[in-house]
Amino acid sequence: METHLENGTPVCLRRVTRGDEARIREGIARMSPHSRYMRFFSGASAPPDWVIDRLLDADGDMHLAWGAIDSSDAEEPAIGAVHAFRDAEDRGCAEFSVGILDDWHGMGLGKILTATLLHEARAEGIARFSMDTLAENRSAIAFARLLGGERSGSDGTVLSYSLGVDEALERLEAAGDPPGIAAVYAAFRG
Repeated sequence: METHLENGTPVCLRRVTRGDEARIREGIARMSPHSRYMRFFSGASAPPDWVIDRLLDADGDMHLAWGAIDSSDAEEPAIGAVHAFRDAEDRGCAEFSVGILDDWHGMGLGKILTATLLHEARAEGIARFSMDTLAENRSAIAFARLLGGERSGSDGTVLSYSLGVDEALERLEAAGDPPGIAAVYAAFRG
C-alpha cells in the first residue's frame, strides 16, 4: 500500500515478514537510546535475539505486524512498524505497540501505521487492544488517549491502556490527519 507522510515523503506500507530481520535490526540500531528505552523499556543498543524473533514472527493470526518503508530512498529502509499480539485466552484482544525511527517522529507515520493495523485487526476479529507504556512517555499516553484509550492499570512505572478497535478507527478517520491516512481507509474499504 502506497501513501505519503505530512512532509510529502512517499511510504510503502506492508506486512512484516521473516525476511525483514536486517531492516528491523538496522531500524532499532538507528533509534536514539531514549527512543529505544521508551519503546522497549530498555536503552540497550540492540534488543535480545528473542525480541527480534518475536517481532518477526508475524503469522497473520496471533501476531499482526505492518512496517513502513521510505520509498524515496533507493535502499528502501524501514522507518517504523506496528504490532498486535493476540491474547491466546481472549482472541478478541491483542497487545498493541508501535515504533517509529526518531527522524520520522511528528510526520503522522504512527497514525498511518496504527490505522492500517486497526483495519486488519478488525477484519481478523480483534475488538480491543491493550497497550503498556512507561509512565514518563507522554507522547504514547497522548496517543492512547487520542485513540480513545482508557487507563486500565498501573504499577507505578508502567501504565496500561485499553482501547476499542472500532472507536480508534473512527477517531483517526474523523481527525483526517495526516492527509496520507485517507489512502489507508480507501485501501481497506476497497
